[in-house]
Amino acid sequence: MAKRHVVIISPAMAKANNGNWQTARRWARFLGERYRVTLLERWNGIACDAVIALHARRSASSIASFAAAFPERPCILVLTGTDLYRDIHADAEAQRSLQFATRLVVLQEAGLQELPEEGRAKARVIYQSAPALAPVVCHEPGDAEVVMIGHLRDEKDPLVFMHAAAMVKAPGLRMTHIGGALDPALGEQAMATQQAVPHYRWLGSLPHDATRERLRRSRLMVIASKIEGGANVIIEAVTSVVPVLASDIPGNRGMLGADYAGYFPVGDSKALAALIDKALADSAFHALLQDQCKARAALFAPEREQAAVLQLLDNLAPKTR
Repeated sequence: MAKRHVVIISPAMAKANNGNWQTARRWARFLGERYRVTLLERWNGIACDAVIALHARRSASSIASFAAAFPERPCILVLTGTDLYRDIHADAEAQRSLQFATRLVVLQEAGLQELPEEGRAKARVIYQSAPALAPVVCHEPGDAEVVMIGHLRDEKDPLVFMHAAAMVKAPGLRMTHIGGALDPALGEQAMATQQAVPHYRWLGSLPHDATRERLRRSRLMVIASKIEGGANVIIEAVTSVVPVLASDIPGNRGMLGADYAGYFPVGDSKALAALIDKALADSAFHALLQDQCKARAALFAPEREQAAVLQLLDNLAPKTR
């Protein structure tokens, strides 16, 4: 019996090296055991049994075209951070994507609250995953690296990390930013910060495996985003037992839990610098963050995500509106 054909639409492909691409690639691998999978940047008219599309606004034309061509076939929409916390509230194309979709997927539980009531009824929460990596147990005294991973664009708020670098007091500290300059002005600011602050380094974009190894060897990981749907970098930190310092936004709370001790106010570089200093100077606080991350790790197990993705697709049925 021929395998059913699933097309995954990802506006960000391998060259983008971002979280959406990592999700698309991982889901293609999960589904490949049971389905024939094609990865496309946009739907090209190919016949298939179902479409999975990432990003309500950027995949809007693909979703609309597929729904018009195959109105009875399932279309699953995976909602990103800019979808949940911006576009579906203001952008007409993103809103139409919600209506066309058979199923909606949010990547952390708090995302459900952003959906209209009719959207919640067809929504599922699927936490993303990463393989666990053994943590680095022994760090050299006075040699601590704090890493931020994310392309330089406004939504990720990289200036918070740069400004915090000029305020931290911990000795032997290195603050390292990994990510391409999608906003050239932010790239210029990173270069200027690197010149002015000796312990700040911007490495640009690195391959995923190299980035994860750098993360595994870090003492802390910072995510300063203004909006997030369910950040892959949080998962990769947690599954490497690297404590996260996170901006206090719903998308991060949905990943780390409401009682997590490592939040700082959005855009507050001074608070981030103080939190970095505390986590590096206070071993009990650092251990608390580690323990809280360990408690979330089971949510991000690959076998759990794969089971959820397969369950989503295994019972393909005609659309009902």
